[in-house]
Amino acid sequence: MTKAKLIGLALLFRLELSCTAGACVLLAELLALGAIPSFRQAALGFLSIFFISSTALILNDVFDIETDRINAPSRPLPAGLVTKAEAFILAIMVAILGFFSSIMIGLEAFAVVFVVWAVGFLYNWRLKKFGLIGNLVVGFSVGMTFVFGGIAVGNPYEKVVWFLAVTTMFVDLGEEIAADALDVEGDRKTGSRSLAVLFGPEKTMKIAAGVFGMVIAGSSIPFAFGWLEWFYLPPIVIFDAAIIYSAMRLLNPRIADRINDIRRIYLSGSSMIVVLIIIRLAVT
Repeated sequence: MTKAKLIGLALLFRLELSCTAGACVLLAELLALGAIPSFRQAALGFLSIFFISSTALILNDVFDIETDRINAPSRPLPAGLVTKAEAFILAIMVAILGFFSSIMIGLEAFAVVFVVWAVGFLYNWRLKKFGLIGNLVVGFSVGMTFVFGGIAVGNPYEKVVWFLAVTTMFVDLGEEIAADALDVEGDRKTGSRSLAVLFGPEKTMKIAAGVFGMVIAGSSIPFAFGWLEWFYLPPIVIFDAAIIYSAMRLLNPRIADRINDIRRIYLSGSSMIVVLIIIRLAVT
């Protein structure tokens, strides 16, 4: 196997996304347990979601190759670094690892992972072209990483875990809608029924901004109800500020490379999760 092919296969994992999904599980475990989880709980929880998220991302490239030829020609498949068959085999192998990791936690954990895998497969196979439905499916899958973390430590009903799950779902929903607004030409050519195709990119970007506004409006809820202590507030406020700044730029069609503003929201959210993990570890 050539070095170029190995690099291409590694790039299919999109490690920054898969690792962030695993980090969501770790934060949920810390918050649900109220203590530091065991190494087994942390490792199996992280790996289960890491592998199953990687599977969805790999399949995304397999099913989305024609769109990527237009919107992202440098990705491994359209660039010719990896074949569709190789990517599909990799997705199967990684999914098996995710199932195995989750079944070692328990049947409930396995059921959640299987549902997330099935939803991800359906999204990549069919639902992506259904616009808002596809966007909601992606948001649901991302939000379930927190619920899975609660399940992994035996406390799936912790209120703050569910709050973070819903919040993350809406953040990802806003990102997906905004990304569709920027990729409208590719969506038209592939027959997608995205909001951007139906209503135009400018109106769609306003919808995305509205979703981000809901996230900001709801960020005070865990503090108002006492689910989180006030020392968790600074990273959340910084994240809110990043959303506001990025959303204002996304609403301006004269700004070039607005995809970087979506990436800023994602990176800010990932950084917030890491900081919240550090704070939780420090006070536990």
